[in-house]
Amino acid sequence: MILIDGKRTAQEIREELKTDIQKLKDEGKNVPGLVTILVGDDPASKLYVKSKGKACNEIGMRTKTEEMPSDISEKELLNIVESYNNNPDYHGILVQLPLPEHINEDNIIEAISPEKDVDGFHPLSVGKLVTGKDTFRPCTPAGIQELLIRYKIDTKGKHIVVLGRSNIVGKPIANIMLQKKEHANSIITICHSAAPDVSYYTKQADILIAAIGVPEFVKADMVKEGVVVIDVGINRVEDSSKLKGYRLTGDVAFDEVAEKASYITPVPGGVGPMTIAMLLTNTYNAYLKYGEKNGS
Repeated sequence: MILIDGKRTAQEIREELKTDIQKLKDEGKNVPGLVTILVGDDPASKLYVKSKGKACNEIGMRTKTEEMPSDISEKELLNIVESYNNNPDYHGILVQLPLPEHINEDNIIEAISPEKDVDGFHPLSVGKLVTGKDTFRPCTPAGIQELLIRYKIDTKGKHIVVLGRSNIVGKPIANIMLQKKEHANSIITICHSAAPDVSYYTKQADILIAAIGVPEFVKADMVKEGVVVIDVGINRVEDSSKLKGYRLTGDVAFDEVAEKASYITPVPGGVGPMTIAMLLTNTYNAYLKYGEKNGS
């Protein structure tokens, strides 16, 4: 069994981006910029936004966080998004979700310029993804594919079973991996709670991507020998032996499934670190593709 080290792979990507951005600086050019808009004071969101800012600083990318009160109006938030659509110093706009209930998330996402949609959630980006056109891919699914590429895991004609159908992971990773392209071209099955027996499908998987948010749902008897397991789940499970009173676990019962897997991601340290690495990559690519047009 080979452990897929997402933390190390994400660091490699950051180092590559740092080198590329330093070259831009050496040439006297503008550098890529990412603005994150945070509404309210949700602790998990604040921590995530802070880690994004730190990652940007580490690689020399311009970064800014706009912190807004939870009672901001939808119109005010739309105005802030529009101001960054027109700001040539920022090539990526990320609105941290979830938003307060009085704000329509779809309206905010659709207000972001598709050229700066580094989260890959705009309907135009989604449509391009489904039809196989070049676009920004959501960061977690993009990170999953990047791990498969860097660990030289063959995907052509392989049966990938995706557990979960969210717009953030399940649907986009299925669409990415079924495209008739290099590092994809797979046979795709999407499984979810309506299946009478999920294990009927998971046992057929050459590559299993678990993203259902149920701690240690996938057991050893649900997979075949030699399966590649990508565990996207991050769940807090009560554990009195831990200082924080909980431990993090994935959607896969790691110890028992690892006995049968050829490759497997750990939790934490697997897919998680790749999400921010791909956000940085998307922002850099937005700069390359649209920066000159927008004044960079």
